[in-house]
Amino acid sequence: MTSRAEPGGAEGLFEDPSAEAPAPAAPGRGEARDAVGGEARDPGGDAAQPLAVRMRPRALDEVVGQSHLLGPGTPIRQLVDRDVPMSLVLWGPPGTGKTTLATVVSHVTSRRFVEISAVSDGVKRVRAEIDLARRELGMAGRRTVLFVDEVHRFNKAQQDALLPAVENRWVSFIGATTENPFFSVISPLLSRSLLLTLEPLGEDDLREVVRRALADERGLGGAVTLDPAAEDHLVRLAGGDARRALTYLEAAALVVEDGGVIDPDVLEKAVDRAAVRYDREGDQHYDVISAFIKSIRGSDVDAALHYLARMIEAGEDPRFIARRLIVHASEDVGMADPTALQTAVAAAQAVEFVGLPEARINLAQAVIHLSMAPKSNAVIRAVDEALGDVRKGLAGSVPGHLRDAHYKGAAKIGHGEGYQYAHDHPGGVVRQQYAPDAVDGREYYRPTRHGAEARFTEVLARIRSVLRGGPGR
Repeated sequence: MTSRAEPGGAEGLFEDPSAEAPAPAAPGRGEARDAVGGEARDPGGDAAQPLAVRMRPRALDEVVGQSHLLGPGTPIRQLVDRDVPMSLVLWGPPGTGKTTLATVVSHVTSRRFVEISAVSDGVKRVRAEIDLARRELGMAGRRTVLFVDEVHRFNKAQQDALLPAVENRWVSFIGATTENPFFSVISPLLSRSLLLTLEPLGEDDLREVVRRALADERGLGGAVTLDPAAEDHLVRLAGGDARRALTYLEAAALVVEDGGVIDPDVLEKAVDRAAVRYDREGDQHYDVISAFIKSIRGSDVDAALHYLARMIEAGEDPRFIARRLIVHASEDVGMADPTALQTAVAAAQAVEFVGLPEARINLAQAVIHLSMAPKSNAVIRAVDEALGDVRKGLAGSVPGHLRDAHYKGAAKIGHGEGYQYAHDHPGGVVRQQYAPDAVDGREYYRPTRHGAEARFTEVLARIRSVLRGGPGR
């Protein structure tokens, strides 16, 4: 359900075995938990822990989402079921289950579990935990799961400190990262670990997480109910992040009395986020995306940014927005600004690499570029007219001199005969028929005088003149 422990939350589950003269006080951050003996003591009780921590799954079958990692025969199932030494790197956005999988593995394999945060811990702590793990393994035969959260924040030297333990299997290393491990984790460590990629939770998965928290005694235990409209809003706000969904739910539950109902108004007040009226399956979805594209086409950059913000805030899939920008870059800008397509594709790649909320900046840059660019629909008109002729049956045979002449016997049937190699002629253009007879002379691409496309008008006229033997030859 969650990927990282919240301050004052999951950190309270772990005890630091390397600490000097541990006091009997409440366990703090970094403390180890015995996977067999249960949770570390919490003087405030479970109720003092965040809802996301209380609802963390205790077995693989309780984990919501990530079915591609948890199904029968998958690597993590085999590793858990066989209880063999393992090293894993879990890569995925926040709230997708990285910490959950690590803790579940420690539970079901009956291993000692130690968490290290790359944000606050250094090499000294890493080495101390590795030394303790070696002693536990040598004296009691007890294995240790060493979980390093935000492992990408360790520099090369700090990551190097993990290598002996991983190489010699003194610990079962599990590293969690939200960054691309091929760029942020050193190659020796990555090559010794199994890389598992976690995906953002889908809407159905988030609904299951929320409903389970509402009913489960570890969660809200039926004390409040969630209005369907509020549930829709909560799922949109979560953006694939289970921890965020449970954090917002917990905040809303504090606003209502026992037996009360969390409706959209309550949720808005609790999380200070307006409920944008937007149905990804209904009219709002189609109306807003239509207005978005038409605003870009009409060069109204401010309106286009408004609709972009509206979709992002409502939880629209950013990949859908990026795809529409790619289409628009060729459909409505085209050769008037050939760099528009490059910007749109780059924004789509940024969405995949970075994700929201940061990718909103990349999407906004693409929207501004496309809105301000000169417009031309010559590209879509050209390809649609060509498709129209083909669908009418205007195809015909490929001219003989253009046919494949590389195989034995092709010359005997006239394939390639008379073909003129364009590079042997001035300007790389030579009079020659390329199109089938049925469409020879048809002109599909008709450049506009807008932006960069204006220069193609003259260039194309000269090329066509040479190809057809006109005065420009």
